[in-house]
Amino acid sequence: IPSPETTASTRAIARQNRANGHKKSFSINSSPSLTSKSDFRHSSSNVLRHPPRLTTPIILAKTYYNVNAHQPESLDWFNVLIAQTIALYRSGAHRDEAILTSLTNVLNGSQKPDFLSSIKVTEINLGEDFPILSNCRVHPVDDGSTEPDAARLQAHMDVDLTDLITFGIETKVILNWPRPLTALLPVALAVSIVRFSGTLSISFLPSASHSTPSTQAANSNLPQQPLSTTPTSLAFSFLPDYRLDLNVRSLVGSRSRLQDIPKIAQMVENRLHAWIDERCVEPRVQQVMLPSLWPRKQNTRGPLSEDEDGLGIRASETIRDVREEARREVEEERKKVREHWEGETAAPFAEGLRWRSRAEGGGYEMPGAMPA
Repeated sequence: IPSPETTASTRAIARQNRANGHKKSFSINSSPSLTSKSDFRHSSSNVLRHPPRLTTPIILAKTYYNVNAHQPESLDWFNVLIAQTIALYRSGAHRDEAILTSLTNVLNGSQKPDFLSSIKVTEINLGEDFPILSNCRVHPVDDGSTEPDAARLQAHMDVDLTDLITFGIETKVILNWPRPLTALLPVALAVSIVRFSGTLSISFLPSASHSTPSTQAANSNLPQQPLSTTPTSLAFSFLPDYRLDLNVRSLVGSRSRLQDIPKIAQMVENRLHAWIDERCVEPRVQQVMLPSLWPRKQNTRGPLSEDEDGLGIRASETIRDVREEARREVEEERKKVREHWEGETAAPFAEGLRWRSRAEGGGYEMPGAMPA
């Protein structure tokens, strides 16, 4: 069995060769340029002043950052914020069993194979340590644009996590040969992430406008469709030289049990590495849309001022008065409907005992009642 270092090196070389084999990279390096001509559509208005085009050298000069002489940053402050965020997520997961319920529903969903019985989650450990980001450096990346100084800025930082994050399940394999439900084979599996290290690449993709295709474009008399704007997004991925160390424990059988089968561990490790490579390892990239940072009233938190407090009280009183008036209108409408219904239904039974007694002014007496 090869050592973990040899296995990690072999996988890194294979990922690097696969990434180099792509003629057109789908990573963040192949995104539209920051200074693309399609992104600068000057309007005819003279109110909005257009600043000069900001190229990468101008941005670096205005922020006093020299990519050749600047020392890599430690990112200690960022590690504290990341650790606090992860701690809040872990605390929320331990408060209720939402994570257990969601994982159970996902594992037993429609994608579960038919030869497996219900899957039960036996162990969840979210870990105790936090990832450490360090050695951050910023450098321009050439997007292959023909325009000069069209390179974008990209940040590379080292990520290292040494922890014990465990996820364990148990199920039964249904043997359907030579006939259905021949036997059930219990299987227990636990996967632990022991260490993860690699290089994280981060870049911002600017917003862009795209013309929506339409069949009306051929007719020049019809108005053109409006442009759809893609918001600014954050793209991140890991370089192919990352390392992921796993600890896979397995238990197969009920009476005569087989423990920690190497073939099962190899299959699980290959599947997890393929899952990561297909999603967030270059040349592939994860793209996250950034929300609007414009200050809004509905996003404001904190104590209210005296004017806002008084305005809130007046608004509450107005809402209460409107509700009372609406309630009175509804009651009056119900009363009119009830009176109308009683008038319509009383005519056919006017000769009855009950209605005749009311017309004569006497009360209605039940049969056999004692005289007053």
